Amino acid sequence: MDDVLSTPGRVLVTKIGLDGHDRGSRIVAAFLRDAGMEVIYTPPWQSIDAVVALARQEDVDVIGLSTLATDHLIIPDLMDALQEAGLEDVKVVVGGIVPNPEHDMLHDAGVAAIFGPGAAREAIVDSVGQLAATAREAKFESLGG
Repeated sequence: MDDVLSTPGRVLVTKIGLDGHDRGSRIVAAFLRDAGMEVIYTPPWQSIDAVVALARQEDVDVIGLSTLATDHLIIPDLMDALQEAGLEDVKVVVGGIVPNPEHDMLHDAGVAAIFGPGAAREAIVDSVGQLAATAREAKFESLGG
């Protein structure tokens, strides 16, 4: 089990919906890559189905979503799609502009962490690294490990 947990996390960094502003997601992808994680980066405008398919194909531990518009409002639909696809062990984090009153809605849907503008690199990297380890451990245990 130590081998499973010591491997770098696999993180999908993407944007769903119609928001095309991807500077923040590119910066976060670089933070995670520089910290030793394997990062799969997509261009903006991904559909929920495409994100779920890529998460399965790439066997990711964490999905990082960037939002600057109201795209965070469709994240509960993504969480439902991940559950339906049997990917409930994949952790989801959100970065960008999410009004404080809507944080509870995202957490209730299953989002593990929300990072607003100005979040520290260390906080993002540490949180995503811990979530990736938790996801890998859950996957390992579900396989009878």
